[in-house]
Amino acid sequence: MKMKTREGREIELKQDKLDSLRMQLQGQVLLPGDAGYEISRTVWNAMIDRRPSIVTRCLGIADVINCVKFARENDLLLCIKGGGHNIAGLATADGALMLDMSLMRGVWVDSQRKIAHAQAGCLLADVDRETQLHGLATVLGFVSLTGIAGLTLGGGFGYLTRRWGWTADNVISMDVVTADARLVKTSIDENPDLFWGLRGGGGNFGVVAGIDYKLYPVGMEIVGGLVAWPGSDAPKVLELYRTLAESAPPELTLVALMRLAPPAPWLPKEWHGKLIVGLLACYTGKPEDGEKIVAPIKSFGNPIGDVLVRRPYAQLQSLLDATQPKGRRYYWKSEYLSRIEPELCTKIIEHAAKIISPHSAIALFQLGGALNKLDQDYSPVGNRDAHYVLNIPGSWEQAEDDKENVEWVRETWNGIKRFSTGGTYINFLTEDEGPERTENALGSSLKRLAEVKKKWDPNNMFCTNRNIKPA
Repeated sequence: MKMKTREGREIELKQDKLDSLRMQLQGQVLLPGDAGYEISRTVWNAMIDRRPSIVTRCLGIADVINCVKFARENDLLLCIKGGGHNIAGLATADGALMLDMSLMRGVWVDSQRKIAHAQAGCLLADVDRETQLHGLATVLGFVSLTGIAGLTLGGGFGYLTRRWGWTADNVISMDVVTADARLVKTSIDENPDLFWGLRGGGGNFGVVAGIDYKLYPVGMEIVGGLVAWPGSDAPKVLELYRTLAESAPPELTLVALMRLAPPAPWLPKEWHGKLIVGLLACYTGKPEDGEKIVAPIKSFGNPIGDVLVRRPYAQLQSLLDATQPKGRRYYWKSEYLSRIEPELCTKIIEHAAKIISPHSAIALFQLGGALNKLDQDYSPVGNRDAHYVLNIPGSWEQAEDDKENVEWVRETWNGIKRFSTGGTYINFLTEDEGPERTENALGSSLKRLAEVKKKWDPNNMFCTNRNIKPA
């Protein structure tokens, strides 16, 4: 069997070695043509189409250890797939040995200590489902089908970020299989250098097999949802967003977006396919307080649709899932912002009017709060000056439409990026973005990360990522 080494050389893996791997694992070993191989090897972004030579579907940490050991002993290119939701397709590589962690989806909640332990194959929905049984939640993302591992290792943000910081800020400890195939525990007190590096430095230092998160009281019922207006109302709606966001309590997170109206049942049919502007709100304090706080949104102007209501928190966590299905083609650009300037709003409206695909959008996510109170070097995710994320998520169906949609994203980004703090979110970087964009995301942490890499992965075994070379 033909496989690739970390250096990109092609080698022949003999049958007896493959047989030996099968005997060591409890989970499946899949080759091209085997049932389940195509499902395992494909990722969320259909623009990424790579074919690992072997896929191992790990069922536990012993499987992970044996796979890492096998890859090291045979000098094989190794890639790790959790949710497979990364836009750059970092979970997969041609000719590699892929560790598919997606069957490791256990979650254990200690409601007394307010801690959740989640295996690395979990999706956000798995964690929310178990923690909400106890009226608890941790800081996770906006799309429930995202994998927790990639989200967390790249920083992570969501509706609870304003109250409790980046997802990575809320990690208590991690179980990690290192390059020398050892299982180690990492925390503030145990292997603290590795713990620091993992909270923003991505998958550079080992295979994370499990994560312990801090949990917080978040009622099963919150106030959340979306209100939409005609695109022609965008100047007034974005000004409303700017003023509300500046004074919003930390329990309230606001998202502004512009896109062509989807064929959603809560939007009138005559608006489907036309430009709209929307405000998405999530209030996680007392629902009766939330209803008063979002009242100015619901009463503003003449909305064409309103689903901003009391609802279960887990339901809001999946509200955007339909906008991000697996199998579409995705190309994004993003920047952190310190403030919303009127001129930025003008540029957003200008470029939203040129949207090509019915699935693309321009979005502003509110972040400011807890993350700004920690020191810049608390973790590599850094960007403690960020108060918003501007994201330009291009999304379409057919490969023949790649060129014009990518050009729209890039043109929009070029028209808007001057408002950036200079930082960007590493999980939103596409595969064509170079080392300078990794530097934009990680900044002054890079030198220290290279030292951590040197200690824990001196031969750069974990390289199918936003790679940090060993010092």
